[in-house]
Amino acid sequence: MAQTETNRRFTIADISGWDGRWELIDGVPYNMTPAPSTAHQRIVGELFFALRTHLGKSGCSVFVAPFDVQLNEDDQYTIVQPDISVFCKEQTIHPNRAIGPADLIVEVLSPSTALKDRNEKFTLYERSNVKEYWLVDPLNHTIEIYGVEDGRYSRRRVFGVDDTLSSFTFPELSIEMNNILQG
Repeated sequence: MAQTETNRRFTIADISGWDGRWELIDGVPYNMTPAPSTAHQRIVGELFFALRTHLGKSGCSVFVAPFDVQLNEDDQYTIVQPDISVFCKEQTIHPNRAIGPADLIVEVLSPSTALKDRNEKFTLYERSNVKEYWLVDPLNHTIEIYGVEDGRYSRRRVFGVDDTLSSFTFPELSIEMNNILQG
């Protein structure tokens, strides 16, 4: 992920006219233009379908990247494009982005984003009170689920190919992992 002018702190307004897709975390821009792999897209598609099929019935909105998420209305230095985001409060959905913490965010790791997803985004989502964060690791065929407990994330469980994923935020949700994480 390319960064520019490392000493300058950029705002959402600064990057709004830039070519390509950009995320901004605490004023640091990240170029999101490189195309994801086929495996990445397959996993995102399968998870989106499962989440949309289940959570759409309960009035939640499920979005797939590229979709801008501004986790805090007062923070003009951070806007992200998670692979999948779920919002169950309709007032968070605006014409060009969601504004407010998501109920669930899913990031599929790739070699170019894994460190950012595990470090900067983990801290950002925890700090922003995103209720649940899924880190999907296509290479190891796992999904790690983190949930907020006492204002911090604690690792809840790691699901593999032979497991049925269950959510802590949406306890009625269950997803067979063999369809999602198949080799």
